[in-house]
Amino acid sequence: MTRQGFGELISEAMATFIIISLGNSVACMYTLYDPSPYANAYWGVCIAWGLSVTIAIYVTGSVSGTHANPAVTLALAIFRGFPWKKVIPYSLAQVMGAFVGAAVVYVLFSPVIDHYNEAHQLTREAGGAAGVFFTHPGLAITPMHALVDQIILTAFLLLGIFAITEQYNEMAPGANGGALMIGLLVATIGAAAGYLEAWAINPARDFGPRLFAYVAGWGSSAFPAPESYWWVPIVGPLIGGVVGAAAYQWLIYPFLPARQRASKSAS
Repeated sequence: MTRQGFGELISEAMATFIIISLGNSVACMYTLYDPSPYANAYWGVCIAWGLSVTIAIYVTGSVSGTHANPAVTLALAIFRGFPWKKVIPYSLAQVMGAFVGAAVVYVLFSPVIDHYNEAHQLTREAGGAAGVFFTHPGLAITPMHALVDQIILTAFLLLGIFAITEQYNEMAPGANGGALMIGLLVATIGAAAGYLEAWAINPARDFGPRLFAYVAGWGSSAFPAPESYWWVPIVGPLIGGVVGAAAYQWLIYPFLPARQRASKSAS
């Protein structure tokens, strides 16, 4: 592996580390405190998660492109020429960064987590406060319904990312504005459907913290989780990312005027 290649992996790990360190801390603020500072301001949770993505892009984008999500990496490999040999290393780096990010959240909030569980007569093994680390189905949602949700929501994510980052899209934000728009895209998805199953839309975002919670005492409530839910936030986003990227590449990209002009000039 080249020095630059190693730097790209560090960059991807750092990106998911930033997202999880900040995003899961917001989940702690939302869940563990009574009254919650976000009790009547859920949009604030969404914005904080979105801005954590924006910050991650500003920090690491110049090195690796800030995929920060195996679903993004896979879609870029299929549709935009990202090297297939980098897909697995990028994905592993993303999961590792998310794992370490969850560890930082634990360092910050472990006394509050323990207090919350004691106050509510919960245990880690029973899943007490587990939602601050990883996702789970919400009200009336079954795992199979959650799978469909994750496919749809991640399709929206990749549809938006491909539009925002497309060089021939004359309506895309310029320069560094794309980082903010991607963050707002994540926030909007959370605001629209976050209560369904906490809008994972990213296998690393769920699996890395889930692994940390497993070794930190949450055991089977984290992995395999009730109803063996652990695979849903992995498979759903991977499928959904391809669907959303395909929708953009097949339904929008061929008709971009700037692309058509470039094709005519090249012929």
